[in-house]
Amino acid sequence: MKKALEQLGFGPCHHMIEVFAHPESVPLWVDAAEGRPDWDAIFKDFSAMVDYPGCKYWRELAAHYPDAKVLHTTRDADTWFDSTQATIFAPDSRAIDPPPEMKRFFETIIGPFGHRIHDRAYMTDFFRKHTEEVLQAIPKERLLVYQVGEGWDRLCAFLGVPVPETPYPSENSREAFRARVDAAKAQESGRA
Repeated sequence: MKKALEQLGFGPCHHMIEVFAHPESVPLWVDAAEGRPDWDAIFKDFSAMVDYPGCKYWRELAAHYPDAKVLHTTRDADTWFDSTQATIFAPDSRAIDPPPEMKRFFETIIGPFGHRIHDRAYMTDFFRKHTEEVLQAIPKERLLVYQVGEGWDRLCAFLGVPVPETPYPSENSREAFRARVDAAKAQESGRA
């Protein structure tokens, strides 16, 4: 979704990868988790936002940016759960075993799940409830519920931009995620 929004002219788009690329933003995210958000500082260089950590604050961001459109991506809850277990919640991921400077940041992200991040029933129920909360809270004219990988047509109509000639991007696969994790760990090992 990040690449799609950027291709449509809504970039740069903030994504979790930006936190790793700009670790100086970590204190701002911790402040947000502790009730002291500075959204304009966090998003000063961005035109859009997808994924964590921003999506954790969807209600606050929708209120802070009242003219922003809200794109809620969804997919099958079990497929989502399987993806989390192979990527962000895998035993060797940075979220589960963060470097010291990111420990508090990741506690704010996964803390609400507690010890249940590997509990399929709990997590898929959380996923479904989250979608229902978004549907109830965001006015229909401001919201697009978008199936991951759906393509350009509804997305472009919602955003009021022409459909590009190029194919819809397909990135951030599990394999690409694992490669980034392995590269980050190798770099950290080299510094130790």
